[in-house]
Amino acid sequence: MRKSSGPAPINGVRVKAYAGTTGVLVAMGVTDQARKGLLGFAIEREIMSGQFAGKKKWLEGMLTFPGLPHEPGQPVASNVGPIQKFRWSDYTVFPGTSYRYTVHAAYGPAGALTLKQGPQVDVTTCGPNSSHFVIFNRAAAASQAFARQFPKTAIELFVAKQKKKKLQTVKLPPEAYQWLSRGLLETIESVLARATDNTWTVDVCIYEYELDKIREAVAQAAQRVSKLRILYHAKPKDAQTHENKESLKTPPLPANVDTMPRKTSKIMHNKFIVLSKLANGARAAQFVLCGSTNFTENGVYRQANVVHVTDDKKIAGDYLRHFEDLWNTADDPSETKKAINQKNPIVGNVPVFAGFSPRSGLGDLTEFVDVIQGAQRDVLFCTVFKPFDAVLKALKGKNNDPILRIGLQNTRTTITGFHKDRSQGFAAAAFLKEGLDGWLQEWTAKQKGNILVHTKIVVVDFTSSSPTIISGSHNLSKPASDGNDEN
Repeated sequence: MRKSSGPAPINGVRVKAYAGTTGVLVAMGVTDQARKGLLGFAIEREIMSGQFAGKKKWLEGMLTFPGLPHEPGQPVASNVGPIQKFRWSDYTVFPGTSYRYTVHAAYGPAGALTLKQGPQVDVTTCGPNSSHFVIFNRAAAASQAFARQFPKTAIELFVAKQKKKKLQTVKLPPEAYQWLSRGLLETIESVLARATDNTWTVDVCIYEYELDKIREAVAQAAQRVSKLRILYHAKPKDAQTHENKESLKTPPLPANVDTMPRKTSKIMHNKFIVLSKLANGARAAQFVLCGSTNFTENGVYRQANVVHVTDDKKIAGDYLRHFEDLWNTADDPSETKKAINQKNPIVGNVPVFAGFSPRSGLGDLTEFVDVIQGAQRDVLFCTVFKPFDAVLKALKGKNNDPILRIGLQNTRTTITGFHKDRSQGFAAAAFLKEGLDGWLQEWTAKQKGNILVHTKIVVVDFTSSSPTIISGSHNLSKPASDGNDEN
């Protein structure tokens, strides 16, 4: 949801809010006259629905004025330490809840601020019953917030790290896992719970299948539904294949479950679930869950990931038909590429398109480049491994071009972290060893491997009325286009 306070400023301030599922971005603009002496913005939030309706708070930042009391590393209310940016995000919101944001312009002196009330804007976050629901976890990459939330556990992890112990040896409390998931695990469980009786079927297509809670939810769904199928990554002498086979043994699966190894020489990188209703013995797809999240502890709790859930029958049907193709060609993956080339041509002029790979000719990567190069206002992105060269070039743009570019790249490339304009130097905050504007070097809680950011997302023209979003399991790379099973 996007809401604007309107074209006319109040006390020199205009506001626009962008509401997602677990975050709201508030963007401010000021007139030239109001800019004189402006020290920043104080943003007040009121909850307008739900059990906490009427509760108010000031959004917080990490900056304060010199000489004022402040505990290092702790946030400061914006009516005391005004926000000195023209956009600020609120990550303390809940799905399906209405909020009101009131922006005040702050003027000096420090310690005795004058707040001039500006405009208000009301928004409602996306709820789990939305036609397209999107949920992000918090992940251990947000380690400073984790340290504030769970100081005792953070100290234990720090001591273990200093002693060069494996961080996996430190047991996290249950509430820490819940905080890291931020509803992502619960979304996967709730989607499986929608299959309530034997009029439903469930199809699971998965690369990594190790998290106990997800396996238990799948097994429970199997007890209720008419049929459940699991297609899993498998190739000779592969550690992940062994993990998957072991994971399928517990909990025990009932007789109405079929499992199939996907014997690819590359990787079967999909992670999606299709729920279908039975009609005259045929499946009619009702829901699909997809995204970047592997069904592992790393995927749910430690890596930054996303899950999409939609009841769009066309998209769910596309995923069901693709599952059938994968299932029917599990022993001969070369046939999959032929089926995708024939049945899944890239279409860029529809509201929502489900694309699959492997395919010939790198048509998906070409479409990604065209979308990015067509940006009129901004390009926002998160990538994991090095993208295909043409995609990377498109994301970087040209020196001093007018497009705002903000991105996170998990591995070091010519984009090493936070990137606005490649003609300007910048530092990746995650690598700073000393504090700067509240940032400290990040580290991971019980992380296995080196992936912190696992989302693969490109958003083009976010601030326009018609943004384009690319999201899924696809790593924006050549192997993801012409070798791996992806969506």
